[in-house]
This record gives sequence, C-alpha cells and structure tokens, in this order.
Amino acid sequence: MVQTMPAHAIGSGTISFGLVSIPIKLYTAAASQAVAFNLLHAKCGSRIKQQTFCPTCNAVVERAALVRGYEFAKDQYARVTDEELRALEGEASKIIDIAEFVPLKSVDPIYFEKTYYLGPDKGGDKAYRLLADAMAKHERVALAKFVMRGKESLVLVRAAQGGLMLHTMYFADEVRSFGEIDRGEAARIKAGELELALQLIDGLASEAFEPAKYADEYRQRVLDLVNRKVEGQEVTAVGPQVQRAQVIDLMDALKQSLARRMAAQPPAAAAEAGAPAVAEKKPLAKARRPEAQVPAKKAQAGKK
Repeated sequence: MVQTMPAHAIGSGTISFGLVSIPIKLYTAAASQAVAFNLLHAKCGSRIKQQTFCPTCNAVVERAALVRGYEFAKDQYARVTDEELRALEGEASKIIDIAEFVPLKSVDPIYFEKTYYLGPDKGGDKAYRLLADAMAKHERVALAKFVMRGKESLVLVRAAQGGLMLHTMYFADEVRSFGEIDRGEAARIKAGELELALQLIDGLASEAFEPAKYADEYRQRVLDLVNRKVEGQEVTAVGPQVQRAQVIDLMDALKQSLARRMAAQPPAAAAEAGAPAVAEKKPLAKARRPEAQVPAKKAQAGKK
C-alpha cells in the first residue's frame, strides 16, 4: 500500500441522479512509486534545464509566448486559446450526472483508466451514505460523464470499501479492436492438453487477490543501488539470474510443470491434486530434491 501524506482533496463536484444531488470531493487513490531520476550533465554533474526551442526563429521561446495549435494538415495549425477551451467546459464541468446503473461484471476492465476516492463534501454525508449503501446492496455501478482538467471523461462510480470510488474510463473509440491482433485461432489443442492446463491452474489457484503478496523487487534493487552509492560504496550491478527452460513440446512442458508443482507440495496435498496424471514423470521428480525444483521467488514467497 502506498504510504503518503494525509489525504488532500484535488477537486470537488456533485453527483446527480434523479432529483438527488450529492456534493463530493475527489482524492487520488493510487500513485506510482517508480524511482525517478534527474538528468545531469556528465561533465560537471549539474542538473540540466529543458528549453523550448523554435527551429524557424532559431531561438529559445519562453512559456508565456506559447499557444496551442491543432494540426489539421501537414504543418498547418488552427490556434486555440485556453479561454476558448474553458468556455466549452461550461457549468456542467463539476456535475457527475449519472446516466445509468449497470452490473459491474458487464464492464470490461480494458476501459478503466485511473481511480479516485470520493468523499462527501459539506452537507453531503447522508446522501453520500445513502447512494453508497444502495449501490452496494443492488450490486450495480453508475456510468456518467465528467469534465476533469478540461477533458471530458466517461466515468464509473462504484461502491467499494464502505464508500464510493470513481474510475475514469476510455471511450469506445479510444479502445483498439482486439480483432487487429492474431490470437492464435489456427492453433489446434491436442487431446489432454486442456486437462493438464486446468490442473496446473488449479494448483496455482487462490480464493482471492492479495495485493500485499506482491512487491516491486526491481524498484527495491534500484533503491539499494542508490543507497550504496550515496554511502560511497563501489558498486557492480548484477541483474537477477533467471533460469528459463527450453520449451519444445507443449504437452511435455505442462507435465513437467505439474510434476514440479506436485514435488513442492506435501505428499497428501499432491495426491489430492491428482498426482496420477503425471505418473510417467516420476523419474524426473526423483532426480531432484523438491526444494531444487521451486524457482527462487516462489520459494521465498512460501516462507512469508
């Protein structure tokens, strides 16, 4: 979970449905924790400054001298001012006018863009609580349009964790068709391959998603590297060594994966999971000790 300063509202608005209006505040729900670097001049170590340069005038241009332009033809632009754009937003920019309620399972996650927490603004506690409880009981989410920072967005409001969340979404014409991608339709699945794949999935299945089980190990390695450099240590960066097996036959790969999974489990659990399906691979399982067959990351995860 991201550890940050106390929640600070980044905006306000009003949820409207029927004759009900609920004043709300928006809070950022998540933030990237990727390690950020500044660009330095290698010669002196000073941080460089970015400049906006005009190749026609051969001059550096100050920010105050910049205007927006939409390219309607090659090197031809229609100029648009910030005032003109703000005028198009209108008074509806802070109204989240709910258009319909739909089941959450009917919304493909591909449309989700960014998430915000919604909290009640002054005088909106009861109406906020009513909408959150009603949506949770009805198991439906709300779809609406909302203008944020000058951009009109399709948004989805849902009841979650005892409150309301808002997800900005892509419009239909912003999502590319999967039909453009080769999805391997010409491939033919051999007899038994699907059954083995299902067994492998069952062996790795969990009842629920636990985000705390996963951490950005690369980010931690980068931070460790930076800390050692700050302390003046000599550092030779060596990436993690990942052993990847050569996969020649899909069926054989599935059987070996199951055999390794069974070997990592207690005998009773392995028998319950269906060990007979990989009986022909017993010599492979005996050739190595169980702990040698578990990738390093999984072995560590099992100790937590």
